[in-house]
This record gives sequence, structure tokens and C-alpha cells, in this order.
Amino acid sequence: MELYFLRHGLAGDSSQWEGDDFERPLTEEGEARMRNEAKIIAKLGLKPDYILTSPLKRALQTAQIVSDCLAAEGLIRKSALTEDKRLSPGFGMPELEVILRIKSNAQAIMLVGHEPDFSKVIGQLIGSGRVVCKKGGLARVDLFDAPTPAGELVWLIPPKLLDGMS
Repeated sequence: MELYFLRHGLAGDSSQWEGDDFERPLTEEGEARMRNEAKIIAKLGLKPDYILTSPLKRALQTAQIVSDCLAAEGLIRKSALTEDKRLSPGFGMPELEVILRIKSNAQAIMLVGHEPDFSKVIGQLIGSGRVVCKKGGLARVDLFDAPTPAGELVWLIPPKLLDGMS
């Protein structure tokens, strides 16, 4: 199974946000950059069976932008996007194991969420490697057919590279 980890795009600074952090949105720049990244993701031919996203606003916005683009290109079903509270901050291996069990029929899943959770989980999947997912970064881990989730980091694309590919 292919697992794609997409960190949400640029959001306003949490120290300057006056509302509930759950509602902190992408900035205008973050939305524009994510629309551009979504086009690149489509050009890469990614066809996740499911796009699962954290319920936090910035992650939902990111996932919606990517989902809309992939669906418009005919790469995914419009119904592929689902909000999953397990991807909220605090996401870890136990939550991933539940997702993998529920979505065991999938060939590819895209997860949209947060740091430092994604870096930790990717590191655990690949055997304690150190990985850093920047805002808007995209990683692919191919899982081995094993009783416990483990895999290989196939690539990690930083957002600046995705921006430069357009």
C-alpha cells in the first residue's frame, strides 16, 4: 500500500491567532500555493483511493483543494475525501493502525494533517529515521506486507520543490 502524508499548507501564525486553533485557516498565500501544489500532485498521477483529513480547518482546506483538483482530472472519486478525527494533533501509530485496518482494501491513501505527528509516524514506519515535513510538504511511504505497519520512504517533496515544478 502507498501512504501519502500531506502536511497542511501555510496557515496564520498560531501565536497571533486570537480564535480557537481548531479554526485557524490557511492564509491567502497558503491557499494559492496549495492550489499550485494540487496541480503538481495531479501531474504526478497520484490516485489515492481515500483522502483522509484532520478536522482542523487548515487541514480540511488543504485536503479539499487537493481533492477537487484530483477529482477534476479524473484521478479520484469525488467521494474520496473524508474527515477523520484520528488525524487531529496527537496522531500516532495507534491511530494509523486503525486507519489501515479500516481501509485495508486500499492501494493508496493520502493523509492530510499536522506536525510533529507526521514526521514521528513516518520515522517509526521506516525504522526510526528522522524526517521533517514542512507545511505543504508531501511524503510517500510504501508499506511492506507485514503484521505491523512498516515501510520504505520512497520520497519526500518539500513545498518549495513542489512550487518550483509548475
